[in-house]
Amino acid sequence: MKRCMKNPFATFLLALGGLLACSGTLFCTEALAQGIRREAPAEVKRGELVITQPPEVTLDGKPDRLSPGARIRNTQNLLVLSGSVVGQTLPVVYRRDSAGLIHEVWVLTADEASRLEGANGPKAMAELLALIFGARR
Repeated sequence: MKRCMKNPFATFLLALGGLLACSGTLFCTEALAQGIRREAPAEVKRGELVITQPPEVTLDGKPDRLSPGARIRNTQNLLVLSGSVVGQTLPVVYRRDSAGLIHEVWVLTADEASRLEGANGPKAMAELLALIFGARR
């Protein structure tokens, strides 16, 4: 039984294509080595969030609600499940959806929260958030 290909040029092209595909993965590792930069969120407000029984929360001591599909991001920009932080008081910046429910939450460290307390106006808060989130890796 003959097991070789009839056209050696086709074999060469196939091997060359495989080699090029493998070499492309070697060069993209440099991009993966760069840290993920956390962007400052736009149009957010600062508050103290306590998740009582998801999706029920208290925001600055007043009852509120998380939206379906709400995203809570910790200080490393990783998603946190609301059930894992039940009962904890979290200094946060948050954004609401079109229905008025809390949709996106970014948890702050105590130092970041204290720096944001002095922000007067949305422009000052946006500048401080850009500094805070730009320093995170």
